[in-house]
Amino acid sequence: MIPIVLDIEASGFGAGSYPIEIGAVLRSGRSVSYLIRPEPEWLHWSPEGEATHGIRREQLEREGLPVRYVAQALNELLKGEVVYTDAWGVDSSWLSLLYEHAGMNRAFRLESLNQIMKEKQFDIWEETKQQVIQESNLHRHRADTDAVILQKTFLRSFW
Repeated sequence: MIPIVLDIEASGFGAGSYPIEIGAVLRSGRSVSYLIRPEPEWLHWSPEGEATHGIRREQLEREGLPVRYVAQALNELLKGEVVYTDAWGVDSSWLSLLYEHAGMNRAFRLESLNQIMKEKQFDIWEETKQQVIQESNLHRHRADTDAVILQKTFLRSFW
């Protein structure tokens, strides 16, 4: 089984935070990423978060896509699919916020990657993830590359 994996970068954590980038990797290995232009009432910004993901709010204002565009693009890409994340608690709330502001319903289901992991995967997950990161030379803490890392880690630890 090759899972579709989604990852979200956000303005920070806790109350007032919102999604700023959503990335996904499909079963084929193709990845997509969408920078999101903040809604006018989305004001929370964490300098610590920016230091982690490297995305500046000014960049989102300039290059980010409207929430409705991102929600529609995700629906078209993932319609009817079960999509997995390693941070279901926060990612599901950020997705809900995106779709609420877009005035749309989500056309796919989000589930925790833990639900499809075998017991042995939990034991070797962190070690395998570090190997994948070192071998892939991908820039961490960007949504699409983090999704790719998660999918590769799942596949390598599954077998």
